[in-house]
Amino acid sequence: MHPLRFAALCALALLLAGCGGAATPAATTGSSAAAPEPITVVASTNVYGDIVKQVGGDKVEVTSIISDPGQDPHSYEANTQNQLALSKARVVVENGGGYDDFVDTMLKSSGNTAAEVVNAVTVSGRTAPAGGELNEHVWYDLPSVAKIADQISAALAKADPASAAAFTANAEAFKQKLKPLEDRTATIAAQAGGTAVAITEPVPVYLLEAAGLKNLTPEEFSEAIEEGDDVSPQVLAETIALFTGKKVEALVYNEQTSGPQTEQLKKAAADNGVAVVPVTETLTEGKDYVTWMTATLDALQAALIP
Repeated sequence: MHPLRFAALCALALLLAGCGGAATPAATTGSSAAAPEPITVVASTNVYGDIVKQVGGDKVEVTSIISDPGQDPHSYEANTQNQLALSKARVVVENGGGYDDFVDTMLKSSGNTAAEVVNAVTVSGRTAPAGGELNEHVWYDLPSVAKIADQISAALAKADPASAAAFTANAEAFKQKLKPLEDRTATIAAQAGGTAVAITEPVPVYLLEAAGLKNLTPEEFSEAIEEGDDVSPQVLAETIALFTGKKVEALVYNEQTSGPQTEQLKKAAADNGVAVVPVTETLTEGKDYVTWMTATLDALQAALIP
């Protein structure tokens, strides 16, 4: 697991103390009732922020902490703005599983004990295999994403009971959009199931498994890249041999955690005619969850099915 690193900011307590309680809006006069305030939601990444928007519609105001597709989420350092947003949140959506531990730490130090917290890994039901480590990247697991949408709907309904039916309907509509993605995944499994691929780290593994693909990457390689460690020369050579020996049909490459050793793999793939399928950990610009995942499946299908 790779908990996101954050700086120890001793000024946070002073910041919150200086903010004091939220000011009470002045009472309105006249016969017309003021429109209800949107539900303030903080999501650890824009993947979950987008799902919240699709479920909550115009009844939510969402802050996504990690949203830059050019940034390595593993090295994100939370700041006072994040702390302040969490202190005001009525609903918080985090990945869990060690991916974004800073959310729990900051939420606790903010003194906000009333927020409804949705932990995606907990909702997914995914656990570590016997003798192995948990793959916490549950947003690449479509059935888990459907469960998460339902849990977000329930959390929003607690914050705004009058809108519960709307949240339920929106969650159902979102889950219907996931069906074509599941169908595409099943098509890949039917036409290319058993095909060997390589990865740079475990981010897309749930999707690859659902597509029936076989990951031949040495575990030592993908774990080292995930943890930000150097890969030993022996393991690097063994991984590169997957391409020079034409043992895999595609390299599924996390563009947000590239470095010299992953670039060596990418070059080896290109030099040996092996397709490279790019993936990211956060939404790319102009895409929502469904169009983002559709693009990933498009690339995977193009790489594996003539």
